[in-house]
Parts: sequence; C-alpha cells; structure tokens
Amino acid sequence: MLVKSYGCAVFGVEATVITVETNIVKGTTFFMVGLPDSAVKESHQRVGAAINNIGLHMPRGREITINLAPADIRKEGTAYDLPIALGILGASNQMDPARLDGLVVMGELSLDGEVRPIKGALPIALEARKQGFKGVVVPVANAREAAIVQGIDVFGVEHLRQVIDFMEGRETLAPTLVDVAAEFEAQSRSYPVDLSDVKGQENIKRAFEIAAAGGHNVILIGPPGAGKTMIAKRLPTILPPLNLEEALETTKIHSVAGKLSAEDSLMCTRPFRSPHHTISDVALVGGGSYPQPGEISLAHNGVLFLDELPEFKRTVLEVMRQPLEDRVVTISRAKFTVEYPASFMLVAAMNPCPCGYHNHPERECVCAPGVVQKYLNKISGPLLDRIDIHVEVTPVNFSELASERETEKSGSVRERVMRARSVQEARYKGTRMYCNAQISTRQLRKYCRVDAAGTALLQKAMERLGLSARAYDRILKVARTIADLAASADIRTEHLAEAIQYRSLDREAWAG
Repeated sequence: MLVKSYGCAVFGVEATVITVETNIVKGTTFFMVGLPDSAVKESHQRVGAAINNIGLHMPRGREITINLAPADIRKEGTAYDLPIALGILGASNQMDPARLDGLVVMGELSLDGEVRPIKGALPIALEARKQGFKGVVVPVANAREAAIVQGIDVFGVEHLRQVIDFMEGRETLAPTLVDVAAEFEAQSRSYPVDLSDVKGQENIKRAFEIAAAGGHNVILIGPPGAGKTMIAKRLPTILPPLNLEEALETTKIHSVAGKLSAEDSLMCTRPFRSPHHTISDVALVGGGSYPQPGEISLAHNGVLFLDELPEFKRTVLEVMRQPLEDRVVTISRAKFTVEYPASFMLVAAMNPCPCGYHNHPERECVCAPGVVQKYLNKISGPLLDRIDIHVEVTPVNFSELASERETEKSGSVRERVMRARSVQEARYKGTRMYCNAQISTRQLRKYCRVDAAGTALLQKAMERLGLSARAYDRILKVARTIADLAASADIRTEHLAEAIQYRSLDREAWAG
C-alpha cells in the first residue's frame, strides 16, 4: 500500500515541501531513497522503536520503501522521523492516512515516542501556507514559533500516540494561537538594560546616538574597565524598533539556527550578538558541511559586538569585509548555494595597547617602543575603512560614578534617532540605501555638499591632524548624520568639527 505524508527541507532561511512516499509490499528489506543524510537514514531505528513502544508494531516480513521527493534535494536532520512514522503506520493499515493530505508534519522522535523540537519551524509554516496546506503539525516546543504565521492552523504535539489519535479523530487538538500584533507592540521596546544605567561618558553616548542615527559602525578604544562593553550592550535600546517585516526576517534566521526557546514566538527586539575572540571564521560568517547561519546573520537587523578586536584571528576579521558591504552572506558548495542576510551594525572594542594604558590620563603605559603600533596593525586597513566612528573612552571619575543625578533614558535618545532616520528614508527613497552609512564615494557630492568654510576646515584638519585620505569620506558621512540629528538640510562647520573628532585612529600621531 502506498501512503504520502508531507514534510519540509530548510535551505538557508527558506523551506521546500518534501513528499514522504511510503510503500509496503511483500519482502524483507527496508529502503530509504531520495538523498537522505546519515541522520535521516538512522530514523529507521528511532521510528521502529517508537512505534513498538506505543503498542503498535513495525511491519515484519514486508518490504518497506520510503522515497523523499523531490529526490535530487539532499535531506538533512532528524525532523523527518514523524512523517516517516506516520507513513509506515498508514501504509501498514495501523492508522487512517486520510488526514495526512492537508498537513505538513515534522518532528524528531525519541525511542518512547516523545516528539522532540526541530529547527526551522517558522520557514516550514510559511512554506506550508504558501503551498496551500491546511495546517502544520510540529513539536509543542516549536508551536508558538510557527503560530506567528497567520492563515494556517498550527498544532503542537508532545507524543507519537497523540498524533495518531489526532489523525484518527479520537483526540481534538486546539490550534496554537499567537496575537502577533499585540505581542509585538508589548515587547518591541522592552529591553532589560537602558542607556541611563551608564554614569558619565556623555561624549560616548553622543557618539552612539550619531552611530544609531546614521547606521555607522563604531570602534571604541580605551583602557580596561572604562565601560566599553556596558555602553555597547545598550546600543540596541536606542536603535529604531523593529517593524513586523524585520522581526519576521530576524526570527526566521534564529529559527533555522535553533536559537528560539519554547516560550519565544516572534523576536520583537533587535538582536545583540557578542562572540568570543576565539571564534572561527565559519562560526562567524556561517557555513559548515551542512550550512548554518553564523554570528553575523544572527545579528541581522541588530548589533554585532566584537570585544578585544585585535585578539580575533586576522582571517576571521577579513571574512567580514564583504558582508559589511553587501549585507548578505553567500555560502557556496559543490551542488548548492545558500544566502543568509547579514545587515548589522558593527561595534568593536579594544585596548589601545597590550597593557591597556596607552594615552591613559593617570596610569603609565609600560609597552616597549613600537609595540602600540604593532598592536594596532593587527586590524587591517580595509576593515578599519568600513568603521566610520572611532571613539576614545576614558575612565569615569569617582564623582560621576557616585552621582545620584538621573541621566537621559534610551527612549528619549531613540526618538531623536527615529526622527533622523525618517529624514534619511525620505532622502534615499527609490534607492537601495536607507541610511547615511551606505552612501558610496560617488554619491558623496550629491548628498554631502560642503560650503567654502567647511572645505577650509576639512583641509586644515587633514593637514594639522595628519588624517588619512580614507578619513575624508567618513567625516562627510558622519557630518551628514549630525546635520540630520540637528534637523539641518545643510552640513555646517560645527557638524564637520564634531565629525572630525571621531577619527582617532586615522591621526598619524595617535600611536605615539
């Protein structure tokens, strides 16, 4: 007897419907075809034990053939256990297979029949709706995640016996419901930290406000304990809130990576990822034998924070150069190519030298001559060229730490950032840009015009401070953002003056 059940294969952040065809005839062998990987082939043992342990039986003395169609797409993972088990039970007349037609079923089985969580439940539900299925059956731990897709029933299950009773009509499962709009509205501005937690450092907060308003990448240079990490963690709180489209796209990536908990449905706040400096290049950008999204994709629509930047391997930092420009990661293998979005803000932090106290106002640097420059040279010019704002962080003095004075909250800063972003959205309407950080060198003349006084100031800064040529474009971009924050259509000299101070590492005398 031939029975068809339906599952999904996930590639990148998209899913493809897979038809699980099960045919049982006389014989003694078990065949699984359709390019299954080792984990899928091992489902034979898991499915057999689960079926026997719930009081049913794996067909004996029969030839079982399972085809995963389309047969030219590689099938990976353990999520096919449940549709394979239902196909076997239907083809052996132990279950009525009639209800399988309108459902996509995915789940891993334990040996006692428990249904375990899977990866990619959200793209699976999206594809099921697109292909016209009535519902999806997923592990209960993935139900809320899949239920944010409107227009399709999502049934969360805990055990194989429960699924069989549902298919036979002996048990009624209520579809999992998530009020996406209400949940998004309630949580889109909810962060466990706030910019007002940071004492002092008003100049750093101002730099972060400019970075958030223009989408600029930032590098913080300062001694240990100055508050670099604390401030960086609060950058998402002043960025514009995610819209529903961005939230869905971000959730899909975390769903594919298996990073969502059973309580999560929609990611409502911007992600903040902070990988350790021992990370490999594959873990950062994504890849592997079976490609998975890396840290830069998990930071999509949010912030990627690289602490102790010079300690990262050079190869790790260099692979970020292309994603920083293209905002997408392309992973190519011999037989397929997948793409992961990677539009993120980069925030890097570093000590000014190995001992950490170069240019410190109170402590003396003990590094040997030339060591500071060697330490800075660990960061390549092309990577530094993609960072618009350089900020020197100095320690906070005791009076500021002990002060009871309330400082500005993230919400107030975020309102100013959103107003500046709306100006940029109107300016770049009809182009592929959406913020000042994305202005190309060719477009600078159009969007970043400077008057004679501003040109003279720039020339004087380049000559006196020894700024590099690459600093010129970056200063104009940052000045454009400062002008937007000030609701100024023109870039004035005061905007340029403030932007010039954010190019510390381009100064020839900075490293001594």
